[in-house]
Amino acid sequence: MRKPLGMRLHTRLWLASVLAFAVFTLLVSWVVRQTTEPPLRAVIVRDPQGEVIGSGQARYRPADVLPDEVRAPIPGLEHVPYGKFGPGPEFIAQMDDGQILHIHMPRAARSFWTRPPNGFLWSLSLVALAMALATYPITRRLTRRLQALQQGVHAWGQGNLAVRVPEQGQDEVAFLARQFNHTARQIEGLVNSHKSLLANASHELRTPLTRIRMALELMGTQPTPAMRDQIAQSISEVDQLIDEILLASRLDSPEADLGTPERVDLVGLAAEECSRVAAQVHVLSAPEALQVNGYPRLLRRLMRNLLDNARHYGPTAGELDVELDRTSAEQLVLRINDRGPGIPSQYLDQVFSPFFRLPGSVEGGVGLGLALVRSIATRHQGRVWCENRPDGGARFVVELPIHPASAGV
Repeated sequence: MRKPLGMRLHTRLWLASVLAFAVFTLLVSWVVRQTTEPPLRAVIVRDPQGEVIGSGQARYRPADVLPDEVRAPIPGLEHVPYGKFGPGPEFIAQMDDGQILHIHMPRAARSFWTRPPNGFLWSLSLVALAMALATYPITRRLTRRLQALQQGVHAWGQGNLAVRVPEQGQDEVAFLARQFNHTARQIEGLVNSHKSLLANASHELRTPLTRIRMALELMGTQPTPAMRDQIAQSISEVDQLIDEILLASRLDSPEADLGTPERVDLVGLAAEECSRVAAQVHVLSAPEALQVNGYPRLLRRLMRNLLDNARHYGPTAGELDVELDRTSAEQLVLRINDRGPGIPSQYLDQVFSPFFRLPGSVEGGVGLGLALVRSIATRHQGRVWCENRPDGGARFVVELPIHPASAGV
């Protein structure tokens, strides 16, 4: 619904500017009039030779507040009321010969306030009109971005999560626009991620459930051990998929309770996980320096997922190794190296997407392992990426801050 003209922000700013300028003009004009046109007080009469032949004083209105000696009647002019001959100042001058003169300086019949084109109200109206015409484009330009932001927020609130607003300028409006776009991108990404997660999870769940259904139909009344093992394996896959979907959802929620942050020794953690897959550990810094504040269960899951992924795609487990190094006072690095075929460059970032599998790869896992690795690293204020090794194979690198700035860690 469109707002009335008087309710729009640019209209109110424009009217406020015009009103403020009009009041300012009024005050300045009054001050100028008082300082440059002081009230007339005296008159001197001279002859053609410049000799003074008489002098007098201004005649005042009866309502003027003046001393009694000035307000006293002037002899010979008691019968002439002030203003009898029209508007304008009046003077009483007494000549050297004793003659008293009444001097009148007539003005136009119209008052100082209303006579065109030099009356004060006329001048004020012209100034206000010029000010209105000059300031409206400026005010409208300033508020047009606010209107665009309002329209963008309204469209976004109606469900169009792809809408973005212009980020012109460096003022508060531009800052608000950038914050809105950043928030909109995050929420759009989160919603799309959840939609993709739900769609892919539904697809992934069909496979083990179909195998279970077929096994139940084929086993008859006397199930074989192989059939039981197949059903148990399918149930385990479903259970693992549900567990990882729930963990992914909790990692996406900043309010989720993930436990109590602790001081985690990455050397000990890596030694335990590497012994499970027969991988080698290379400690490149002092062990006591390779500790980080975080969630032990999540960091163990991060390392386990990376090792399982490397073992799955690597040719042999013996060529799998882990490097731990402290690269600065506030940061350490975990590297997982394998001797597999590597990853095509166009998929180096995409491998962290949920349920993504490289073309031609052997089926295995539930497709959420690397996605969880990125979410865990992000939750610890770190980052993870993949790169190909010059001598063959892939390397997954995880950077973690020693003391994460997140309130939850």
